[in-house]
Amino acid sequence: MRRRSRRRGQAAAAENQERWLITYADLITLLMIFFVVMYAMSQVDLTKYESLSSTLSSTFSDGGGTGPLPDGSGILEGAHSKPGETSGLETKVDGGSGDQNTDNRDGKQPASSQGVMIGQITQQDLAFRKQEQQLQDTMKKIQQYIDENDLQNSISVNDVPKGIEIRLSDRLLFSLGQSELTAQAEPTLKKLASLFSQLDSMISIEGHTDNLPFASGSRYKDNWELSAERALSVLRFFITEHNLKTEQFQIAGYGDTRPVATNDTLEGRQKNRRVEIIILRNVMRPTS
Repeated sequence: MRRRSRRRGQAAAAENQERWLITYADLITLLMIFFVVMYAMSQVDLTKYESLSSTLSSTFSDGGGTGPLPDGSGILEGAHSKPGETSGLETKVDGGSGDQNTDNRDGKQPASSQGVMIGQITQQDLAFRKQEQQLQDTMKKIQQYIDENDLQNSISVNDVPKGIEIRLSDRLLFSLGQSELTAQAEPTLKKLASLFSQLDSMISIEGHTDNLPFASGSRYKDNWELSAERALSVLRFFITEHNLKTEQFQIAGYGDTRPVATNDTLEGRQKNRRVEIIILRNVMRPTS
């Protein structure tokens, strides 16, 4: 009997010593689940993050206010509210009672306190997209006109930082050393006028010449005057012949100060004698 009770006691002791493994296994399992959940929560949606960053940057940089927050709107007011709910923040402004948000606890939130939304499109975004679509469409139509009429040696069109640049050779527009438009210039300018009438953008007309001086007794004193007169002739064609709005245009004469090629060769001087019509970008790309 003593031997049997001794054996039972040893078996029970061995069984009790191994029970800690069950608790240990449960703890390890819970820890693993905890870290899996933490890892899943730490993953950042880059698309939403970039959209939020762009929206916040636009909010702080745009608007009609004089400070970083236009019209005095607060950054916290309604920023963490869901649609139809108020933020529950109470602030004191100029010694107020701190009940600024108490009138919004009925679930209606004024437009001025709407929170920043991920992916929100601002008015500047919309205006910029509309402008760029217009510019690209106009550029395609001009390039199509150039290709259809074999004018690659007389006209070029390019997208430059300040807008769409249309470069016209003086051979297409004027006689040598003159500022009056020739008959062969009219079809091209007429086509451009039909496109400009559909645009809201400002248009700059800029005259350029080579560096050859004028002979004594010439009609023009210098290249400054000739370049300005040529830009003015193109402007008058758009305004008088096609009734385009005067406030849509600006002109400049740069003489020989902005060459695009060397003035040491005949070919280079020919490239420098030109009129550039630039459809300006009125709306800049929103900062991100």
